[in-house]
Amino acid sequence: MVKTAVEIAAAVRAKELDPVEVTREALARIAAADGVVGAFRRVRVDEALAEAAAVAERADLADLPLAGVPVAVKDVAPIEGEYASWGSRAGSSTLSTEDGEIARRLRAAGAVIVGLTRVPELCIWPSSDDPDGTARNPRNPSYAAGGSSGGSAAAVAAGLVPIAHGTDGLGSIRLPSAMCGIVGLKPGKGVVRVPGENGWFGLSTHGPMTTTVADAAVLMSVLAERPGLADLAEPKRSRIALSTQVPLTRAPLPRAFSRAVTRAGELFREAGHTVAPGTPRYNAGAIGGLLVRWVAGPAEQAAEFDLGALQPRTRTHVRLGRLMAKRVRETTRERWLERAEEFFADHDVLVTPMIATLPLKARPWHDSRWIANVLPSLRVAGFAGLWNLAGYPAMSVPIGAHPSGIPACVQLVAAPGGEALLLGLAAQLEAANPWPRTTAS
Repeated sequence: MVKTAVEIAAAVRAKELDPVEVTREALARIAAADGVVGAFRRVRVDEALAEAAAVAERADLADLPLAGVPVAVKDVAPIEGEYASWGSRAGSSTLSTEDGEIARRLRAAGAVIVGLTRVPELCIWPSSDDPDGTARNPRNPSYAAGGSSGGSAAAVAAGLVPIAHGTDGLGSIRLPSAMCGIVGLKPGKGVVRVPGENGWFGLSTHGPMTTTVADAAVLMSVLAERPGLADLAEPKRSRIALSTQVPLTRAPLPRAFSRAVTRAGELFREAGHTVAPGTPRYNAGAIGGLLVRWVAGPAEQAAEFDLGALQPRTRTHVRLGRLMAKRVRETTRERWLERAEEFFADHDVLVTPMIATLPLKARPWHDSRWIANVLPSLRVAGFAGLWNLAGYPAMSVPIGAHPSGIPACVQLVAAPGGEALLLGLAAQLEAANPWPRTTAS
């Protein structure tokens, strides 16, 4: 089985493992499996081996939280000597002359960047496919790994790397994490500060995708430059609300997903928390505000891309977004925030299903019309995006499985500043109800 990031880093710091050998093993796993999994857009073989050798020689090796740990980075982050494609052939392929902030933080922590993971064009969709391949779900390859951080989720769930970086604008860390059965954390607004970034009008943020809660805590601490987040603590006794109501639609849920919420509630009750039903007052205005941002955000970004070279579904999305850009209003966020604050005045944590339907099937969705992509995207993602709009931390945690083999995961949501609480609660679930870490488990 692939070692966890915590295990690898501890062994490298103690000079019991050679970072170069760790990297070679990861690259061998990628070479053997990624032809099927489709997680990577670019694998950095020579570069990663050189980086690993440099890590082994660092004077501060004993202090590096991710010493020698192979990490996959979503194909949106600037990396020296690479270009971030954003899943598109319509943008610039000029190589970056320096690391962006995320790559800098990972390298400073001792991580080795082995590759860039596949995303849908402009990170719009919950299936990470492009003309060169599809990120498949390692738990059941007939399904997509999700999106937009689908390549990162697939790489971790297949055991190709122990940890990966993702971004989440409307669920793009949590949705693929849930589909692939790994841990994914979207931190609250402003926790991972990157100068000059305000993706999708402030909805998007960077976060960790891992197989264990301890790994998520360490990677979160590195991305946020907050070392204290790496220390998992016993969570306070919390008031936990359980809800299986899909926001606004009240659409039926697959039974396995509602059972996962019930099971999480049982485990939390056994751990001493107060558990009861409870649902926020979801409102149509917030959903509408999300949809406006979903089209207007990529349209704003597309100014740097050749519109005519974009995929047809993306061109439609961008054109609609340009029409809707003037309808992005802060008041829609403020009204929803009032309701979120009202709910969290009486509750510490909300537990919901993470996805509302099974993932999309694995196929070239980029060849389909815009409307054919939109409808399944909206159906699967109902529980995710409102917490981006509020700026609250939210996390996907595995609990069980659907008969298809697709994991049944829950979403944990807390008020601002609740990242450590979510990690602590997730660790309780992990201890009481261990999940298969990878498909090789």
